[in-house]
Amino acid sequence: MPSLVNAETDERDALLAFLAAQRGGLRRAVLGLSEEQAAGTPTVSSLSLAVLIKHAARCERFWITENLLQQGGGEESASMERWADEYRLVEGDTLAGWLAVYEQVAAETEKAVRELPSLEVDFPLPVAPWFPPNSRRTARWALLHLIQETARHAGHADIIRETVDGKVAFQLLAEEQGTPWN
Repeated sequence: MPSLVNAETDERDALLAFLAAQRGGLRRAVLGLSEEQAAGTPTVSSLSLAVLIKHAARCERFWITENLLQQGGGEESASMERWADEYRLVEGDTLAGWLAVYEQVAAETEKAVRELPSLEVDFPLPVAPWFPPNSRRTARWALLHLIQETARHAGHADIIRETVDGKVAFQLLAEEQGTPWN
């Protein structure tokens, strides 16, 4: 873990802090890169760093806003075109734009989770072939799922970033904090 998460005061704080730490790993992976570098695909994967930021932002909003809070989404959300656009940059997509969206989504998540009466609030899982029909999950589950998903993509981002210019997560953390890297 490249950054130490503060000691938690309760479960809600702990879950939000660990999610924030993983978001930080994704954001650090693009630290100092140009739009072109962030959009590049230097590995055999079609994923770029900018696409990982885009996907993480959209994924978090999908789980918190559309599913947990049951706001927005619907048919447009589930379209195949939208799914495909999740994994590529489209006209108008920029790293700076998606970083701003990701920051907004993080604030929305923080507010939504803090306002829940409890982490036991539940919601129906979306209809998808990989989810059992009529299944429900709790806010706790959604946060744990987002931590898992974001951590996986932060790891992907570490590999892509190291391929771009050789910088590793601890080095980027030092740069972000303005401390020496040896």
